[in-house]
Amino acid sequence: MKNRVRIKDVAEKAEVSTGTVDRVIHNRGNVNPEVKKKVLKVMEELGFERNLIASALAKNQTFRFGVLLPDPKSDPYWERPYSGIQKASKLVKHYGVIVEKFYFELLSPKSFAKEAKKMLKNHFDAILFPPLFLKEGKWLLKECKKKGIPNVMINTNIENADSLCYIGQDSYQSGMLAGRLLSSEKNDTKSFLILNLTTGATNAIHLVEKAEGFKDYFKNNGFPNVKVIVEEFEEFSNKRKLKNYLKRVAKNNPDLAGIFFTNSRAYLAIECMDEDFLKKIKIAGFDLIEQNIKNLHEDKINYLINQNPFEQGYLGITNLYNHLILKEPVPKILHLPLDIVVKENAKYYLEREQYSYVV
Repeated sequence: MKNRVRIKDVAEKAEVSTGTVDRVIHNRGNVNPEVKKKVLKVMEELGFERNLIASALAKNQTFRFGVLLPDPKSDPYWERPYSGIQKASKLVKHYGVIVEKFYFELLSPKSFAKEAKKMLKNHFDAILFPPLFLKEGKWLLKECKKKGIPNVMINTNIENADSLCYIGQDSYQSGMLAGRLLSSEKNDTKSFLILNLTTGATNAIHLVEKAEGFKDYFKNNGFPNVKVIVEEFEEFSNKRKLKNYLKRVAKNNPDLAGIFFTNSRAYLAIECMDEDFLKKIKIAGFDLIEQNIKNLHEDKINYLINQNPFEQGYLGITNLYNHLILKEPVPKILHLPLDIVVKENAKYYLEREQYSYVV
């Protein structure tokens, strides 16, 4: 078995001290450029690779990651990235990584800002968060830059040159995909509804981009007579009000061919729809949560676009680990696949999530 190359071996061949080699490895201290070049060349010749994990453990280092999330108990969707974060946390804890979580109220920008301020006071080595609110998300990114905190965004991308990484969907393309799924030659004179079951959709860049992508699909693909309506219904948790709202939608739009739900809450609307109305339209929504899967199998949802929320959480933590501990490059943008899920293949995607990431 080949012996492991030591710092001492590099120093002897490069004819320098072990201290000089150590400074080159850790990129600290003043080292003559020619000497550094010579040391790096010897390291390459000998096949020397610094065991970063062993180094961190030997120094008894700890790395603290702060995670800011909506309370996973408040919405079925957010249970999925939370599960991914939990699984990744178990993996990296053996290497001195401590993951601490802060929860904000899902639909409250004020709660997001409050918990973000609390998190920043804890002086974390890195943070992970979904910038669900444009104004507050930009503020947090600015604070991270000011304090020099590496950060990973999931779920929602705010263009920001100083972030380490964004992991998630391409929101605009997901809207384009939904348009393609719902369109057909038979409904080129029909109307479609983009329905945001949320509050403050205009302050949520990912919802705005989904809507733009959906509208552009029809605009750019030969559907000049298709009408696309964009609406937001904030009181989606009130079944009576939601049912009345959907009755008005059906009455006011007799030519409606389909509804595109921009988040994971399609199931809430389906529970409040008249059967006759439901049979007339096609529905596309997001995410493999239990309630949506049930409606998919019952032919009440035609398509689900899987945003891979579990992977977003898992890869968010592991990318921070790769950057801070392994010192490996991290992709600036990691767009996850936009999986088209129908009832015939839903089982495969559920099984893939369960078995793909083993700690």
